[in-house]
Amino acid sequence: MRDVYKTIGGYGADEIIINKSRFIGHGVPINSEEEALQFIDIISTKHRDATHNVYAYVLGEESNIQRFSDDGEPSGTAGIPVLEVIKKEDLRNVLVVVTRYFGGIKLGGGGLIRAYTKGAKIAVDAGKVVDMTLHQRLEIKIPYTLYGKMENFLMSNGYTLEDVEFETEVKIYLYVVKATVGDFTNEITNLTNGNLEIKYDYEKHLPLVNGQRYLNDKLSIDS
Repeated sequence: MRDVYKTIGGYGADEIIINKSRFIGHGVPINSEEEALQFIDIISTKHRDATHNVYAYVLGEESNIQRFSDDGEPSGTAGIPVLEVIKKEDLRNVLVVVTRYFGGIKLGGGGLIRAYTKGAKIAVDAGKVVDMTLHQRLEIKIPYTLYGKMENFLMSNGYTLEDVEFETEVKIYLYVVKATVGDFTNEITNLTNGNLEIKYDYEKHLPLVNGQRYLNDKLSIDS
């Protein structure tokens, strides 16, 4: 499993006008071909009056699955340019759909390639490129007397608390970048003089931008 891979943080859409044709780029993170096909169907239904709904998607840590469709545009002028944007950005688990409303002026092969490339790029930018980074979920148990010190340390160092339970002792739940878990546990052990218990739960990829957690609940067109 890769510790880090690039994708987009959530659903995003933007549009441009090129020679009177309207191009709407939609980007969304996906985890399966089923999700990809469902989203394509949503866009195609929403824009059923569009001239074309071109798409491309990439799935898998090694970009194992790559699919595209020109949806009636001349072969090689639409789906492949969209796919190439995803690959150039080195993204995984991403679907891009570019909707076109024809404006009456033909763009030619080269013009179509440039237009769909731009449509895909604005979709990716709208979805926000993130680093999906492997994290370790930790449960930290400490006495009440140490909670203030621990909370201050975590907040001042940019850690996001997932949950806190106040029982006979305080249980703190959070995610720490897998590659930094060793240093992190050493720091909090020193901070508490070893007066703590640490439980290592599951691992999960979470989005980071410039090393900080990226929080975006808009994962679909309906969110």
